[in-house]
Amino acid sequence: MWLRNLRQAANINVTSRPEISRPNFHICAVQLYDSKQHKEQLEMANAIQSPQTKLTVLISGNGSNLQALIDACKNSSLPATTIVRVISNRKDAFGLKRAEKGSIATAYHNLVSYKKKHPATDEGVTAARSEYDRDLASLVLADKPDMVVCAGWMHILAPTFLEPLEKAGVPVINLHPALPRQFNGAHAIDRAYAAFQEGKIEHTGIMIHYVISEVDMGQPILTRNIEIKKDDTLDQLEERIHANEWELIVQGTKEASQNLHSSQKAAA
Repeated sequence: MWLRNLRQAANINVTSRPEISRPNFHICAVQLYDSKQHKEQLEMANAIQSPQTKLTVLISGNGSNLQALIDACKNSSLPATTIVRVISNRKDAFGLKRAEKGSIATAYHNLVSYKKKHPATDEGVTAARSEYDRDLASLVLADKPDMVVCAGWMHILAPTFLEPLEKAGVPVINLHPALPRQFNGAHAIDRAYAAFQEGKIEHTGIMIHYVISEVDMGQPILTRNIEIKKDDTLDQLEERIHANEWELIVQGTKEASQNLHSSQKAAA
């Protein structure tokens, strides 16, 4: 009996076994490729659709705030943003070297040559500054930027600069190491430190604001309070402020860029 059963088992027709379903690897591979290609196409479309922002940056010195902007453009903290030129009113400003290292076009535009054309009187100085700022506006607008960022720019911009840019729809923003309507103008950190020592303020701050003719009186874009500690030296306070400036100038520039594109879209 067992021998007969064995012979019957041996005579099983293997072709009658149910077929085992196997995945179609060729189809899967095509589907994976199409999915990857679709993702790349979406990324390209988003990059094209994102509003591009071209910046001109004005500096006068070391350029640490400029460096924060350069880095932010590279690491996408400032998406779709390019610095088209860095302009300095001081020939030896280290910020120019930072720009050159980043393959960014630079220009040196100094007031001295304009002052030499006019008498050393209040009227002469005013005339020199007016001409200087008019030419600065032409220099900036030649690059067709979307926005100008003053990052440690130690020169008060005259109406002969601001008016042509406003007409062209190019906003100008500035980083100032004080809160709105506190310590406008030069030496803001020194004055804040002295006011704290005298018990007049409990903290200071920094802001990014739009530039108007009145010094540091334009509409704030972003502000940040900065602590002053009882045992702070002036150098320690300056260091704390500068560390926060590097963050706020990027955030403020991004905010101003978004405001600009939103207003342009609404006007279209």
